[in-house]
Amino acid sequence: MKKFLIFSFLLLHQLLFGQDASLNDFDSPLEVTIASVDNTEYNSYSKRNSMAIVNEEFTSLILKNRLEELNTRTPFNVPYNATIERFIRLYLKTKKDDFSNLMDRANYYFPIFEEALDKYDIPIEIKYLAVVESALKPTAKSRAGAKGLWQFMYHTGKEYGLKVNSYIDERTDPIKATEAACKYLKHLHNRFDDWDLALAAYNAGPGNVSKAIRRSGGLRNYWNIRQYLPSETRGYVPAFYTTLYLFEYGSAHQIYPKNIEISYFDTDTLHIKQRLTFTQIEKKLNINKELLISLNPQYKLGVIPHNKDSYHVLTLPQNLISIFLLNNSTINTEIESIEKPTYITATTENSYVVLERDNLPRIARKFKISVYQLKKWNGLQTDYLIAGQRLVITNKIINDTNLQKNKKTPISHQTTKSTTYQDYTVKKGESLFLISKKFPNASITQLRNWNNLWGVSYVTPGTILKILTKSK
Repeated sequence: MKKFLIFSFLLLHQLLFGQDASLNDFDSPLEVTIASVDNTEYNSYSKRNSMAIVNEEFTSLILKNRLEELNTRTPFNVPYNATIERFIRLYLKTKKDDFSNLMDRANYYFPIFEEALDKYDIPIEIKYLAVVESALKPTAKSRAGAKGLWQFMYHTGKEYGLKVNSYIDERTDPIKATEAACKYLKHLHNRFDDWDLALAAYNAGPGNVSKAIRRSGGLRNYWNIRQYLPSETRGYVPAFYTTLYLFEYGSAHQIYPKNIEISYFDTDTLHIKQRLTFTQIEKKLNINKELLISLNPQYKLGVIPHNKDSYHVLTLPQNLISIFLLNNSTINTEIESIEKPTYITATTENSYVVLERDNLPRIARKFKISVYQLKKWNGLQTDYLIAGQRLVITNKIINDTNLQKNKKTPISHQTTKSTTYQDYTVKKGESLFLISKKFPNASITQLRNWNNLWGVSYVTPGTILKILTKSK
């Protein structure tokens, strides 16, 4: 992943902390954003907080032991070094409350991640990568255009099966985006056979990691090729390990979730084929709109579009599933009040096909209406017409019983019990005159009446005409 959206709160560090070019451990913009402080401020901070550190008994040795313990129970190479320690201490200094909020969100999203990671035989700890990518906000969007919990760019998302259109962006669908992320991460690990390099490639792209390996002389350890990676990727893996540590050892630092609103296991899904709006659902279920949006972030416009071939998924709290099913019939029949256009839809019964030499005044005279009416009924803003276009020539409901019933008849064209038509396909070179000669009881006028051909000077080959065969 070429771009990623680091925690939104981390962006504040650029304002809060200056960059010192002498700090070799913090040589990337991302690291400056996350964990860089100048020597003066850092030394001052250390003196002010030395007593607090002693009281908490959180020493470098304790941190080293904890990271080594993490290393024994994960397939990742969890390091202890000055960069990782600096990241962790700065997070603890400034963002403990933010981690509590992240734990709240994790209560909902982590079960989704864990299920998919287990399916693809990927280390469960990869779930913390989504924290680094999006701060667990499914609608998060980077300046480069990456979106969702896993920050997929448009083309990468499409490559891994995520649909994006005017109504739906599956990059923000927690389940489908997680599935795509697992496939992509599996591909990266198969390529580099190292999870640190796979993480770096997820951020910078596999091409940049391969170039860094070549520039380092063939070294394949992330920490050995780090200086050859793009600046933002140099802080990406440290951010991942910092997040891993703080989630795994949060309680040791008094970091707990505070405000769990809903867990993943308190929700369920429904398959929806009809078009539904969030406004309709909110009205019928009395559900909080923000909760409805957060559970279904993939619907960009708050609309579940109609899907004739498959279905869309609607996620709701479990206690509202039965209420939805009881109200589904009324929800489905309700149509939102949308202003309709003032022009009339043209049909074969209420319209006229423009001929080559026609103009609006001529057509208006022919049907004894005004030019103003023609324009209004057809939504015309100019007098320009083109041969072959169809114009509405009346705003009255057609009362011809045969014509109205004929719209619903099958191919036999049986309009009443005593009136039957047959189909005739016009051949090349035939005219209404020649066709009328083939049927004893058919005149040119009748052919025009039966087929609504008034205003048409000729019929084209392949046109199917109705011929009256029985009438009593």
